Amino acid sequence: MASTTGGGDSFTANLGRVYTLYTGGFIAFIILMAILGAIGVPNVVIGYMFMGFTILIYAVIGIMSRTMQVGEYYVAGRRVPAIYNGMATGADWMSGASFVGMAGTLYLLGYDGLAYVVGWTGGYVLVAILVAPYLRKFGAYTVPDFLAARYGGNLARFIGIVVLFSCSFTYVVAQIYATGIIASRFLGLNFSVAVYVGLAGILVCSMLGGMRAVTWTQVAQYIVLIIAYLIPAIWMSTAKTGVPIPQIMYGSALENISALEAAQGISPGHIVPFAHGGFDAKNYFLLIVCLMVGTASLPHILMRYFTTPSVREARVSVAWSLLFIFILYFTAPAYAAFAKWTMLDLVASGLTPDNIAEKAGWLMRWAAADGTMVQICGKAAVDAAAVAAACSEAGVTGNLAFSDITLNADMIVLATPEMAGMPYVISGLVAAGGLAAALSTADGLLLAIANALSHDIYYKMIDQNAPTSRRLVVSRALLVVVAALAAYTASTRPADILSMVAWAFSLAAAGLFPALVLGVWWKRTTSAGAICGMIAGFGITVLYLIGTQYGFDLTKGTGDEWAMWWGVKNVSAAAFGLPVGFAVMIIVSLLTKAPSKEMQDFIDEVRVPRGKTLMEEKTT
Repeated sequence: MASTTGGGDSFTANLGRVYTLYTGGFIAFIILMAILGAIGVPNVVIGYMFMGFTILIYAVIGIMSRTMQVGEYYVAGRRVPAIYNGMATGADWMSGASFVGMAGTLYLLGYDGLAYVVGWTGGYVLVAILVAPYLRKFGAYTVPDFLAARYGGNLARFIGIVVLFSCSFTYVVAQIYATGIIASRFLGLNFSVAVYVGLAGILVCSMLGGMRAVTWTQVAQYIVLIIAYLIPAIWMSTAKTGVPIPQIMYGSALENISALEAAQGISPGHIVPFAHGGFDAKNYFLLIVCLMVGTASLPHILMRYFTTPSVREARVSVAWSLLFIFILYFTAPAYAAFAKWTMLDLVASGLTPDNIAEKAGWLMRWAAADGTMVQICGKAAVDAAAVAAACSEAGVTGNLAFSDITLNADMIVLATPEMAGMPYVISGLVAAGGLAAALSTADGLLLAIANALSHDIYYKMIDQNAPTSRRLVVSRALLVVVAALAAYTASTRPADILSMVAWAFSLAAAGLFPALVLGVWWKRTTSAGAICGMIAGFGITVLYLIGTQYGFDLTKGTGDEWAMWWGVKNVSAAAFGLPVGFAVMIIVSLLTKAPSKEMQDFIDEVRVPRGKTLMEEKTT
C-alpha cells in the first residue's frame, strides 16, 4: 500500500495472507488479554487496551492507505475484489444499529423486532436486481453524479445531495451515539466527551485515504466485529444447552423462555415497556418495505459497488455482502433469546432491592455509567439506595419481577457478557466489536457526505478546473466539519439508535429510490419528472418525521407532536413519501417532453450487463 500512489498491487495481490495474519494476530491479542485478566490486571486497563489496540490498527491502515489520486480517494481505484468488497460492505452495513441495537430490540420486542432483520436483509435483493450493477456500469463516483447525468443538469444533482446529506447525517449521528455509549461505559468517560473520542477514531480511518483507506479498514473491522459477536453467543449456547451452535439452539432457548415466563406469571409475548413499543401488522410490514427500499437507496452502500473492477464483480460482491451480513443477522435472534433466558434466570433466582447490587452488580455499573440505560421500579438505578427508594415508592417489597427491570435496547449486547458471568475480556472484546461496527459505518457515511460536497458541489458546480490536490483538501476539510457537527448532535441524545437509523432509511427511500429505479428501468422518465418526484417524496417524508417527533416548535416532548397519520409509526415515514415520489415522477414525466433519443439509447446501454464503463473520469 504505497503512500501516495495508486499502486498497492503488492498489497492486493496478497490480501488473503495479509488478513489471515491479521486475524491470527487479533485472536492472539484476545488470548493475551485473557491471560492479563486472569493474573489480576484491572478491568479498566483491559478495556483501554482493547479500544486502543483496535483503533491503532485502523489508524495504521488509514495512514498506509493515504492517497492523492482522485480515483483512489473516491472509488479505491475500482480494483477491490468482490469477496473483499463484500466483506467491507458487510462492515459498512453492520452499523451500531445492527451490532449494538439489533439483538436488544429483539430482546425487547420479540418477533416484532424481526421486521428489522427481514427488511435490511431483503433490501440487498433489490440492490442486486435493480440498482448496483447499473450504477457500476454507468461509472459514477457518487449517486448525485448519476442523477446529474441521467436527468440532465445540476438541479437534479443538488436535490440528490440534499437527500444524501439528510439521510447520511441522520445515520452517522446514530453511529457516533453508539461510540459514545461504548466509550462512556468501558472507558469511564462522560457521554458528551465519549462521542468526541469516538469521532477521533472515525477520522483517522477515513480522512487521509478516502475510499481506499475505508475499504481496507472495513475489512479489518468486519473481522473484529464478527468474532466479537459470535463468541458471546457461542459461550451462552454452550453454557445453557451444551451445544456451541446458538443458531440451531435458538428454539431450545425460546422453549425455556416460555417456561420461565409462565413460572413468573408473564403472559406469552410479554414486551418490556420501552420507547419502541410493539408493531401491529400494518406497521410491521410497512417497516419491512421502508427498510428494504431504503437499503437499495443508501448512498454509502451504493458507493461500495463503484469500487469493483467490473459490472460482474459488482453483482458477485452483492452476493458476498449478503453472506457476511447473514452471519450476524442469523445470530442476532439467538443472541437476544439467550440474553433474555439469562435475565429471566437471574430474576427467578430471587432478585430483591436489597441484594441486587450483590447479585447483579453489572446493572449498577451500567446505571452508574449512564442513568438512561437501566430503570428499576420505574426510576434510574444509579445505585443501591436509589433502587431501594424507587421500589419502596412503587410498593415492591419482595422479589423483583422481570417487568420491574427495564433495560435500554442499546445496552443488551454490550452488557450480556457481564449478565452471563463471562470473564471481562469478553466484555472488552464485545465493546471493541461494537466500536468496529459503528466506526466502519460512520467512515462510509462521512465519506459519502464529504465526497458529495467536494465532488458534486465544489468540483462539478463551482470550480471544474480545480486541481486534484485542492479537491482532496476540500473533501478532507468538509469531512472534519460534518463529523464534528454530527458528534455535537449525537451528544444531545436525539433518539435511540435504531429509530435514528430507520429515519435515515425512510429519507433515502423516498428521496432517491424512485429516481434511481425509474432512471434505469423507464426510459421515459424526464428531468422535470425526477426533480418534482424527489422533492415531493422527500418533502412529505421529512414533514411527517419532524411533525410526529418534534411538533411545530421542533422541541421533543412539549405535547404538540402530530398524531400519526392512519397509525403509521414515524420509523416507516417513507410509507407516504415513496408512493408520492413514484406517482409524481410518472405523472410529470408523461406530461413533459420525452428524453432525447441519445439519452434513451444511453439508458439501454446501461442495462447491458457486459461492456465497458460508460462514463470514465480521469483519475489523476
